[in-house]
Amino acid sequence: MTAYEAAVRAEATLGEGPTWDAARGRLLWLDILGSRIHGYDPSTGRRTIRTTEQHVGAVKPRANGGLVLNLRDGVGLLDPDGAFRWLHHEPVPGRRANDAAVAPDGALWAGTMRYDEAPGGGTLSRVSADGTVDVVLDDVAVSNGTGWSPDGRRMYYIDSPTRRVDVFDVDGPRIGNRRPLAEIEEGAGFPDGLTVDADGCVWVALWDGGAIRRYTPAGDLDRVIRLPTPRVTACAFGGPDLTDLYVTTARVGLTAPHPLSGSLLVIPGAGRGVPQPAFEG
Repeated sequence: MTAYEAAVRAEATLGEGPTWDAARGRLLWLDILGSRIHGYDPSTGRRTIRTTEQHVGAVKPRANGGLVLNLRDGVGLLDPDGAFRWLHHEPVPGRRANDAAVAPDGALWAGTMRYDEAPGGGTLSRVSADGTVDVVLDDVAVSNGTGWSPDGRRMYYIDSPTRRVDVFDVDGPRIGNRRPLAEIEEGAGFPDGLTVDADGCVWVALWDGGAIRRYTPAGDLDRVIRLPTPRVTACAFGGPDLTDLYVTTARVGLTAPHPLSGSLLVIPGAGRGVPQPAFEG
């Protein structure tokens, strides 16, 4: 049994989006419905919290400092001095941002969903450094985990209600040949966030499944890590050598949440991640 630890004990309503910020040696994560961005330095234990004016679906480092935010009404930028500005502003009533990831070319792939999770109400878009937005998928329910193989030739993606982890072939900024990599069986929860390791395997968080699963590039399930919190939302490798797996969790909708629900967990030495690119904008 793989041992987990509580990196940060918290009561996040909807903890999400762990991301290792290599330039600052910290783990970024957030509480979507709490409108909070958390920072955690594992070497010192130092924690920071920044409140946003809107629900925030994802936060990623920028190449020249600062952060890019996937917000309810679009994509915004936090400059190193803390100043905020919109990169792309597109409010849609009843819709909010969700998970996002930075592609090998430095573009942000940003997902959205409706608050009521209506089928077809969400999108997945590629956001360039200059703010140009190309809608890649326009028939999404709950846009979630997105990641790339170490060689950049495959992109993995989750639309949670489908219960699938899908894979696309990558051709520059375009993707195609969508097909299932793996399907989560009934009763095992719904796939949420994902990360890809140095072996090209895909680690998937299971909402209402209380676990992280690792799938090989061929789609074979080769590892399951059980966790005490039922609503496991996302995972990412962090630490200076990218061997610690950080896991976010949620309390929302639970009548009797586990004491660690809403906390940031860590599984030391779980595997080895790959360095993640920063957003070029």
